[in-house]
Amino acid sequence: MKGPLFYSKILLFGEYGIIKDSKGLSIPYNFYNGALKTKKNLSANAKTSNDCLKHFAAYLETIDSSLVTFDITALQGHIKSGMYFDSSIPQGYGVGSSGALVAAIYDKYAFDKITVLENLTREKLLKLKAIFSVMESFFHGKSSGLDPLNSYLSIPILINSKDNIEATGIPAQQSEGKGAVFLLDSGTVGETAPMVHIFMENMKQEGFRNMLKDQFIKHTDACVDDFLKGDIKSLFHNTKKLSKVVLNHFKPMIPKQFHELWKNGIETNDYYLKLCGSGGGGYILGFTQDIEKAKQALSGYRLEVVYNF
Repeated sequence: MKGPLFYSKILLFGEYGIIKDSKGLSIPYNFYNGALKTKKNLSANAKTSNDCLKHFAAYLETIDSSLVTFDITALQGHIKSGMYFDSSIPQGYGVGSSGALVAAIYDKYAFDKITVLENLTREKLLKLKAIFSVMESFFHGKSSGLDPLNSYLSIPILINSKDNIEATGIPAQQSEGKGAVFLLDSGTVGETAPMVHIFMENMKQEGFRNMLKDQFIKHTDACVDDFLKGDIKSLFHNTKKLSKVVLNHFKPMIPKQFHELWKNGIETNDYYLKLCGSGGGGYILGFTQDIEKAKQALSGYRLEVVYNF
């Protein structure tokens, strides 16, 4: 048995901000994916995944049935037979490993599921997001539900605010373009829960809240608008501002060895870095107007191009 593939995602803009109603833009990233599989003899990794699914199935039974119900009997039977989530999505890297698993389980075991083939009204999108939020909370303690939503639908999602999300189109990539969005491998795994905890603690300070509203959210919203309009000049202008704000106010979320690299990008304009997901490790997201220049400036690091301008 092998289920359909569910892809990783990249939140281009909106990390942390969407908790406080900034705009956000999330796109599928087909380089990584995962699928439910069943085997008799499980490898160590598959065994870990199978054990995790046991706990997850027990958790799904506790979800309010007015929101969503699952075929728990079938799910538990398949887990007993050796089902696991076979995934190439790196965990703790901010590209939605648990989101893809949540999407796969919903797709296979939810009763009365909302499908991709339907006319996806805003109400349906919000209902899916609410279901996925509760499901993914099992992994992170608190989840917006966006990662599984992106993985499940496999289309770009525009977040206007908490209660206003829509499927969107993004400008076509320019395969010959010099400009690029890329992933930079920090070489360490990031844990979501501790990073979100730091953010929530900071939110208790009025100065931090004001900075979030007047700078972080303002620049994030501008970046989303620029990207969707294809206004590259303005996009890089606003991404630089956003990169500065993150360096000044989100230092704990940036691995120490990248503080200098982050600053260099802003000073030289060769590239601008920002958080990919909650930070603390995993991938860092980069924007550059000249990918060759960025590669030279970041030689010694692994870059993966995600999108070409």
